[in-house]
Amino acid sequence: MNILGIIPARYTSTRFPGKPLVDIAGKSMIQRVYEQAKKCMHLAEVIVATDDERIYKHVHDFGGVAIITSPDHQSGTDRCAEVAMKHPQYDVIINIQGDEPFIDPEQISKLAACFNYEDTQIATLIKKVMTQEELFNSNSPKVVVNKLSEAVYFSRSPLPHIRGQEPQNWLSHFTYFKHIGIYGYRADVLQQITKLPVSSLEKAESLEQLRWIENGYHIKVAETELETYAVDTPEDLKKIIK
Repeated sequence: MNILGIIPARYTSTRFPGKPLVDIAGKSMIQRVYEQAKKCMHLAEVIVATDDERIYKHVHDFGGVAIITSPDHQSGTDRCAEVAMKHPQYDVIINIQGDEPFIDPEQISKLAACFNYEDTQIATLIKKVMTQEELFNSNSPKVVVNKLSEAVYFSRSPLPHIRGQEPQNWLSHFTYFKHIGIYGYRADVLQQITKLPVSSLEKAESLEQLRWIENGYHIKVAETELETYAVDTPEDLKKIIK
């Protein structure tokens, strides 16, 4: 199985402009993500997909591989699909978040292993929710999982609702999972899902993966115990450096 790792990276960000190029202890964020991804032995190649010449040049300057993609893409998934079309030799595409500078290669490997099953269309990672703060944080989507290790639904709200129990006691009555935002796709499935129109559930929760579920695609999940630390704001960066 031939697997391509793609790191979508855009310069423009409402909350943190220029985020991929920000310095973290002597290296840019995008360089740290790229170097971590390259450590994963399951990936035949790693490519940064960007619409910005500054990021493109920077990646090449540190010896990485980058491709300029359309500025019109609405998501990292769309950016991955454009790159994948130019590299038809790959069976599976893994979408690696460009704002997680310390992603563990083991997480990428765990996701890649989901495609050892021929019926896997899309895959992602989940982690047990350990605190009340995580459970009720709307910026940390939760995942309902079935017995086939497939995602039934993603929500910014805690699901399921535990009837007859106060919310502060829910964690002691049910095992909740949060979503770790790294995806893998069969190459043909990736091209299909990017052609789907925005769905009603996606609009409601602002979660693109609901579009795929609403259209009948299956999302395989693998559980990880490793935490990820995304940088969405300058404040997040200060926490990570600290």
